[in-house]
Amino acid sequence: MTEVLIRVGQAADDPALSELYRHTWSPDTEISPCPPPGDPFFHEASRPEDYLVAELEGRVVGYLRLVQPIPVLSCAHVRQIQGLAVEQSARYHGIGTALINAAIAETRRQGASRLTLRVLSTNETAQRLYNGTGFTLEGTLHGEFLLDGKHVDDHFMARQV
Repeated sequence: MTEVLIRVGQAADDPALSELYRHTWSPDTEISPCPPPGDPFFHEASRPEDYLVAELEGRVVGYLRLVQPIPVLSCAHVRQIQGLAVEQSARYHGIGTALINAAIAETRRQGASRLTLRVLSTNETAQRLYNGTGFTLEGTLHGEFLLDGKHVDDHFMARQV
């Protein structure tokens, strides 16, 4: 497989990321309903520069959203992954790991020292990815979401960078 390029998101990525999100959406991995075709990916609270985008042979195949979770000075040392997706056909080729490694590097570049995330208990594939990249489970919000008629736990994971 060709080497993956990880770069910062751009406004021009909107159509590709919107389509990728819709195609990777699953009730096992998402708490929001699947957006309709043509819905914009970026908006005021979710800007292109918040995203790391994975490209393979010039095609967008993945993304990761990286933000300061609470915009106050006392939380300036923390960054949070708030979404990660890899196109089905590109999975299990190291793209998720490359995105996380890029997020770790970007977290350091921004002067932060802690990287956190939340992951649904039903998303075992993502949990394995996060465990394999140094994240540890710090807590569980039991029954946090009611998805498809079932209560689903939300795991909080973190690592130092």
